[in-house]
Amino acid sequence: MPYDLLLGLAVSLSVMFFWLGRRVAASNVAVDDQLDRFLEDDLEAALRFSTPGSLTRLSFFERVISPLWRGALGRVGGLAPQRNVDVLTQRLDTAGRPYGLNVLNFLGLKFILALVFAAAGFLLGAAVLQQPLAVGLLLGLALAVIGFYAPNLWLGMVIRARQREILRALPDALDMIVVCAEAGQSFDQAIKRVGARWHNPLTEEFNRILAEITLGRTRREALSSASDRIQLVEMSNLITAILQADQLGVSIAKVLRVQADQMRIVRRQRAEELARQAAIKLLFPLVFLIFPAMLAVLLGPAIPVLLETLGS
Repeated sequence: MPYDLLLGLAVSLSVMFFWLGRRVAASNVAVDDQLDRFLEDDLEAALRFSTPGSLTRLSFFERVISPLWRGALGRVGGLAPQRNVDVLTQRLDTAGRPYGLNVLNFLGLKFILALVFAAAGFLLGAAVLQQPLAVGLLLGLALAVIGFYAPNLWLGMVIRARQREILRALPDALDMIVVCAEAGQSFDQAIKRVGARWHNPLTEEFNRILAEITLGRTRREALSSASDRIQLVEMSNLITAILQADQLGVSIAKVLRVQADQMRIVRRQRAEELARQAAIKLLFPLVFLIFPAMLAVLLGPAIPVLLETLGS
């Protein structure tokens, strides 16, 4: 009998400790999520209101309408499952959080567009085209799928456009960073000067790196996070070289000079590649647009004469 009691007590304690461990782990995850959201909001606030009087310069739409709209999108997006949330977060960070959208806002936008497109397709098929109800439902379902995946296509275009802008601005910004570093300034001061001189997606990333360092993150963490966000090979190579130079104690100015020279070579090679592609790209408008117009102008007056001759 005592052995049975000890066995039951051991099983009960095991179950209780397992349940308590799950509760503690869940609470730690919830606290980490809340901390990440707090740091993200704090970082956005630091980037948004970094200049004096920036709050007073915001319009009524930015102060009132935009927060209400993002809140509504967030409540709708909270209905979505938690799958692919990390991937979507990464894509939004790579796109630079267009219009201040977060994961919940983006998911809510997808659901709202799906419902709007479904209603529009059903009304178009059933009311406008006077088709049977099944046809209207099928058309509404097809447009709902299009509306659900249309934000993904838009986000992909925003990501590609932003990466092109960063790639175009990187060589000039790197040259200026090299000049500042060789003049005796630190790397943080150099990217701060670049961020104050220009305004583009690259300088936005530089300002975010400085804001993260100000909020307590190390330079290695801030630069690694920027490399993960941008998703560009050139930027990843630059950040890796800076981190290795910082770790090994090498002069950052020399490393940046080598990276700047390499960036100029890559930019010249990319320009030569685009120049070689121009001839092939011009072939299609020449064949399908210019040549038919030229033939119509040259052979147009002769067509009535040919028809009259052949007819007689």
